[in-house]
Amino acid sequence: MNQIENALSRTTDTKALEIGSGAVKKTPLIFNRLFPGDKALVIADTNTWKAAGNLVQSLLESGGITVESPFIISDPNLYAEWSYMEAVENALKVSDAVPVAVGSGVINDLTKLASFRLGRRYVCVGTAASMDGYTAYGASITFKGNKRTFDCPAPLGFVMDSSIAAAAPYKMSASGYADLIAKIPAGADWIIAECAGIEKINSFAFDVVQKGLKNALSDPAAIRAGDEAEVEKLAEGLLLSGFAMQACQNSRPASGIEHQFSHLWDMEHLTFGGKSVSHGFKVGIGTLVSTAFLELLLEEDIPAVNEDSCAEKWKSFEDTQKDIVDAFNGDAEFVERCTAETRNKYTDAEGLRKQIALLKSNWPHLKERISEQIIPFGSVKKRLELVGAPTEPEQIGISRKRLLKSCKVIPYMRSRFSSVDVAVRIGIFDKWLDKLFGKGGIWEI
Repeated sequence: MNQIENALSRTTDTKALEIGSGAVKKTPLIFNRLFPGDKALVIADTNTWKAAGNLVQSLLESGGITVESPFIISDPNLYAEWSYMEAVENALKVSDAVPVAVGSGVINDLTKLASFRLGRRYVCVGTAASMDGYTAYGASITFKGNKRTFDCPAPLGFVMDSSIAAAAPYKMSASGYADLIAKIPAGADWIIAECAGIEKINSFAFDVVQKGLKNALSDPAAIRAGDEAEVEKLAEGLLLSGFAMQACQNSRPASGIEHQFSHLWDMEHLTFGGKSVSHGFKVGIGTLVSTAFLELLLEEDIPAVNEDSCAEKWKSFEDTQKDIVDAFNGDAEFVERCTAETRNKYTDAEGLRKQIALLKSNWPHLKERISEQIIPFGSVKKRLELVGAPTEPEQIGISRKRLLKSCKVIPYMRSRFSSVDVAVRIGIFDKWLDKLFGKGGIWEI
């Protein structure tokens, strides 16, 4: 049993999958297996209709399936936003057909949530290896200006034709590559959380993501060039990440500090050149920062840390909440979210002592595991460059001053424990920022 089959046997949502060259031709077989006798309704945008939607429509019809007129979104400003989800939902309401989403992240997430809200399951035909959300539990949708992840199951069936994905614009694969390489520091953050006694690793989910990950990332230049075999490996890695998230019913197996930068910039409505920045490109810059943090952590003499001294300096939650208000200039949306997230991982002085004591006792093993897990900063940056992804914050519209400001609020963004939480607890986070943004630093200001 290969990795995909093993993961598929343990998933909660997706029960049929085809990936490979020519896989799109098997769409009718998957549909009939999962939804025998049902009608289909293809959902796409103008680009994905040209890439594969028209073909999928014809294949379904040739397979003896009753196919209704497709719902094609023509808005050039389409993104994963609530009003577009409602448009998909309204199109589905007038029919009892099974949705067949043909596209990448946006079309999949819109269809995923709309289907769930109507009590239906759906099939997705992916058109690019651009992110890991295809087979992930939950849909990331902007609601009232705030990017949120809504609970909803992944597609019941999924098809990825590697020849179609390889023909997609290279920036789509570059975005997917940046999202996949993020699993490296994300894995290190989970290792840290376990060693601090915060969150035990789900070994199945961890292995599904990490086993074979570095091989899938081994040839970024070929991925940029549209090499079908390498793009297929990339797609498999992304799909496996989604399966791991299904197994855990959350994004921990595939998301660490690097994704928190993306969440922050989503909430700040980041655009560059008048357009939204792709998820993968935001995460790619976050991955560089996260990798830099992890390398700084490896330089620390953790066994020499005095937990009593740290506990004496540790702020009460009330004082921490005041810091959150100050950090976001009282912005109610940020303050509400970050107060809740920080409360979920906050501990009192005694709890802090225990966390630091565990980190100290586990440090030799933890240091070795982090060193084996991560890819060096310089190599991460070179790989992102080769695949065609941004390597400097300015390339996505983030100045160095803004990146520094983002780093300062990252400790509050999510309850998920990471390298940054270690630095905050032992009082060295400001020192890290001085190293990175001070004279001679990676992002010297």
